[in-house]
Amino acid sequence: MDYLYYPQPVSDLIAAFSRLPGVGPKTAGRLAFYLLRHPDQAGELTQAVTKALQDIKQCTVCGNYTDIDPCKICSGERRDRTLLCVVEQPRDVIALEKTGEYKGLYHVLHGVLSPMEGIGPEQLNLSPLFHRLEGVQEVVLAVNPTVEGEATSLYISKLLKPIEIKVTKIAHGLPVGGDLEYADEVTIARALEGRRQL
Repeated sequence: MDYLYYPQPVSDLIAAFSRLPGVGPKTAGRLAFYLLRHPDQAGELTQAVTKALQDIKQCTVCGNYTDIDPCKICSGERRDRTLLCVVEQPRDVIALEKTGEYKGLYHVLHGVLSPMEGIGPEQLNLSPLFHRLEGVQEVVLAVNPTVEGEATSLYISKLLKPIEIKVTKIAHGLPVGGDLEYADEVTIARALEGRRQL
């Protein structure tokens, strides 16, 4: 904790940066000293963070981050309202939208089931999901292929089974350009499970 040797305001700034995910102490120090050298950019950063915290909220329909409610996707007239894709986090919506392949609606859980971390169904955005199934013909589960993600997918699919809505899961497997010999067994198994006819 080298930042303890700096003046208190600098130490506090470094400590604040180092609490961000993916930012270690050295990067936090570089960011802090960069902002001290460029106070105009520090002001821009402060304004951007303040504005985002003031203006961004969760869409009351899907749970995605938005500055208008309902969000542009939920209110979009060209969206396929028979398709509902369930994702873990708002950034997953962006990842799927970038493909240009998915034209349905989304539902953001804001996490996955994780009993070890005390995250049960009550802590997720699950209840609203079941209130928006009218007219939905297929629910696509697009959660990460982790133990917690798989448990969440299984939990949701069991709850949807009595409603007789088609439940699908995105395929996981080898990335484009990846070599089979370098892939682990689980990835190869997922790729085989997700195979389709040509």
